[in-house]
Amino acid sequence: MSLYPFFRWLLFRLKPEAAHQLTLHAIRTAGDIGPINTLLNHIYSAPNQPVSAFGLDFRNPIGLAAGYDKDGIAWKGLGCLGFGHIEIGTVTPKPQAGNPKPRLFRLPREHALINRLGFPGSGADFVLEQILKERPQNLVLGVNIGKNKDTPIDKAVTDYLSLLRLFASHADYLAINVSSPNTVGLRRLQEKQALDRLLRLLNEERKTISAGDQQRIPIVVKLSPDLEDDQLVEALEVLMANEMDGVIAGNTTIRREGVSSALAREEGGLSGRPLFTRSLSMVEKIQKATRGSLAVIGAGGIHDGASARRMLDAGATLVQLYTGLVYQGPGLVKNILLGL
Repeated sequence: MSLYPFFRWLLFRLKPEAAHQLTLHAIRTAGDIGPINTLLNHIYSAPNQPVSAFGLDFRNPIGLAAGYDKDGIAWKGLGCLGFGHIEIGTVTPKPQAGNPKPRLFRLPREHALINRLGFPGSGADFVLEQILKERPQNLVLGVNIGKNKDTPIDKAVTDYLSLLRLFASHADYLAINVSSPNTVGLRRLQEKQALDRLLRLLNEERKTISAGDQQRIPIVVKLSPDLEDDQLVEALEVLMANEMDGVIAGNTTIRREGVSSALAREEGGLSGRPLFTRSLSMVEKIQKATRGSLAVIGAGGIHDGASARRMLDAGATLVQLYTGLVYQGPGLVKNILLGL
């Protein structure tokens, strides 16, 4: 019998952001203490289900989405919960506070969250220190990158280029976040001309960096589930033209289908179960448009083995969790893998 429902009840007595910070620091501490680290690995171990994507080998297809561990402080502990990969971030070049509080809301009836955090974090140099720590060989570590709030949208490429240069030698892959609804103007970078310029310059810089002995770092792009079909197809064409390695489908949504909570009126991105149908449809559309030429990471509303299986059957090579972990607890990855 799982004890998590009781702990969730206690955590839900706290404000959402306070509960998240408490949990994150507890996981960080557990990961840094050898005997506890070993115990967690034993409790949450599941049979490996190897998969390969964009030149990397993953012990299983289940990953932790960006947003949970923004500063990379707890990835060692999170890695004990069975994840095949962990995506840190979103990381910005400079530290920033994010949007004013309150900015995170629980919708328990829908097993959902609404956030308007706005990329709060300690900045790129701090995150780099965290990921330089020794890590298990079978854990893939990605870094999700975005622009600072005060960087004008027409100069955003400078932020992404600086982050590429900083992390290219240390992350296993980079995820380009151009789809968060919580940074003003950011989603304009998904428009064809802006996206083409950004990805072309990133790809050129990547080629320059890897011209020496350094291995070419895979780059994936995180797109919004709110794109219209023609916008999605245009964005995918830009990704393929600029040699991107994959696409994350998708980010949080500003739409509120399937949500009856009074909190639905709060501004921000919705995640959790109500997002699943939209994310699944996005994966299917990407597969149809690209004919499998881009690796797809399905993210949004995955909460059990059945939803993960549907996402994989739709064409995703990997899937990512976040809100499901909040509601289902640390045993979720193992339960999904056993269900698969």
